[in-house]
Amino acid sequence: MIIFKSIKVLNNNVNFNNNIGFVPTMGALHEGHISLIKASKRKCQKTIVSIFINKPQFNKKKDFKNYPRNINKDLKILRKLKVDYLLMPNEKDIYSSNKQKKIKINKKDLIMCAKFRSGHFEGVLAVINQFLIKIKPSVMFLGKKDFQQIYLIKKFISGKFKTKIVQCKTIRNKNGLPYSSRNVLLSKKNFQTAVNVSQIIKKFYSTLKLNFKKTKDIYLIKNKIINKNVKLEYLEIRNKLNLSKKINKKNFKIFIAYYINGIRLIDNY
Repeated sequence: MIIFKSIKVLNNNVNFNNNIGFVPTMGALHEGHISLIKASKRKCQKTIVSIFINKPQFNKKKDFKNYPRNINKDLKILRKLKVDYLLMPNEKDIYSSNKQKKIKINKKDLIMCAKFRSGHFEGVLAVINQFLIKIKPSVMFLGKKDFQQIYLIKKFISGKFKTKIVQCKTIRNKNGLPYSSRNVLLSKKNFQTAVNVSQIIKKFYSTLKLNFKKTKDIYLIKNKIINKNVKLEYLEIRNKLNLSKKINKKNFKIFIAYYINGIRLIDNY
């Protein structure tokens, strides 16, 4: 594995005429990231993984400060996977121009996470924009756990970049909780609470598949989830094709964001 700390040096040493797969991460790698990397290695000639904790996408300073960091563990995982290239740029390398156009999200897309995390997706789109301008990978691999994020990235890059997006399934532990870098911040008790939330959502999803009229029971599900440790941010059923509220038995998807003792988690089924 070759490690680059500069995009310029990366570009001078990598042949981008090849089929290059790109997996952008913020580190604290887990099984979800590993599945993306494996998908890239299967589909592409070479794979670039980036580790860059993108400050603009954190709408709370405390969240940025507390975000898990474990570079030694990350390097072990990447070497074991035989990743071709690791890019670890600094903020100046990514945001090299002071004249960058500020990215805005369409008003109708200010829903769910975009509604509650002001500036978050603008920050995500800003860093993806810079990566795609400066690296120009053939394919970018993203996980469906961040479903709304993928939707907005696809919408943003359409017609601007040739990079193809491959969406990979959500990877869950044996109890059904999706892997997340933030899971390491949970106590044993809070981890089990998060597992319970995911199981409730999964059961509700199965119920709706059998009887779609049960969508009105969402209020009962909310009451089932909320307790003294769990603060529900949103629980919504939306169209998985365009995230509108025009849903039916074939196109619906359940989205949730919640806090367990201050740690924010998301899931979807």
